[in-house]
Amino acid sequence: MDYNTNREKLIMPEYGRHIQKMIEQVRQIPDREKRNEQIRAVVSVMEILNPHLAEQPDFRHKLWDHVQFIAGFDLDVDSPYPVPTREEFSAPPEIVPMPKEPLAAAHYGRNIQNMIKVIAAMPEDETRDRMIKSMAVYMRQQYLIWNKDTVSDETIFKDIERLSGGTLTVPPHIHLESISEKEKFTRPGMILPTGQGRQQFRQQGRNKNKKNKWKKQQ
Repeated sequence: MDYNTNREKLIMPEYGRHIQKMIEQVRQIPDREKRNEQIRAVVSVMEILNPHLAEQPDFRHKLWDHVQFIAGFDLDVDSPYPVPTREEFSAPPEIVPMPKEPLAAAHYGRNIQNMIKVIAAMPEDETRDRMIKSMAVYMRQQYLIWNKDTVSDETIFKDIERLSGGTLTVPPHIHLESISEKEKFTRPGMILPTGQGRQQFRQQGRNKNKKNKWKKQQ
């Protein structure tokens, strides 16, 4: 029996063993013109076997790079793209810098923290007020996802002032619209039931809140 464990290791398993053998056979063709003809055919087959690659930008360039990688960078053909080197494929990925500034309120997220800084630096006008209100509405939604069932406008406005270090104060004429009782905000990944299941879900939440309040009173 001829087992895969006894065969030559696959360089790129997503293309399969036949593609690897085809590239090796093309590499051994002595006539350069014939090599070019055959490798173009191999690239076409690779594209057919992996149609999802067509959704990626510059996917043909990637296919030709993969051909060279499978050939061990020892394939002498006229590529329509610059031939990659072994060093390019073996180089470690660039380190993604992590934000050093700690999150002041994790339930709001870092984007809100950055938005507050941007809005605080804007001139005081109608556009700034609209952005403050839109941000406050979103912050209330995030608050309700991770914390209580209700939250006052004053709590959200104080959080904005606190997160801005006192540089952004919500104007007194800004008020948030009341939330409909039908609204239910869920944490990421949760699927809210519908119909009768939704009512049971809400009742479970109310029972849980009553139970927590009873424990605190004990």
